[in-house]
Amino acid sequence: MAISLLFGLTSMGYSIGKFGKAGPGMFPLLVSSMLFIIGLATVIGSRYKEPEPLSYNVKNIFLVLLGLCGFAVLSQYLNMVVGIFFLVFCSSFAASSYTVVRNIKISVCLVGVAFAFKYLLGLNLPLI
Repeated sequence: MAISLLFGLTSMGYSIGKFGKAGPGMFPLLVSSMLFIIGLATVIGSRYKEPEPLSYNVKNIFLVLLGLCGFAVLSQYLNMVVGIFFLVFCSSFAASSYTVVRNIKISVCLVGVAFAFKYLLGLNLPLI
């Protein structure tokens, strides 16, 4: 919540504009507002639940970090589609259940989002 406040308050220094013609501060303000609302709902919800001990698995942390690093390297030297597939398949080893079909569906959806970012928003992404 503190990070969302930091970004939200910083975005107020830029022109917000209108929804029809958004300024440079509109997107960070909207995203930080949504993150703040999610954080607030999480904090309120946690007040009504019994506390649980914090547990973590070093193997899962390593797998997710490996997926992120592999995504960055593969996107840089091959293409982003290969990087997305590697990220999903590597990170999903940290889940309690592993299914190839689910991983393919997630990967295809993320590749679709990447293509939408490239062709609809004009971002320069190394997809192919």
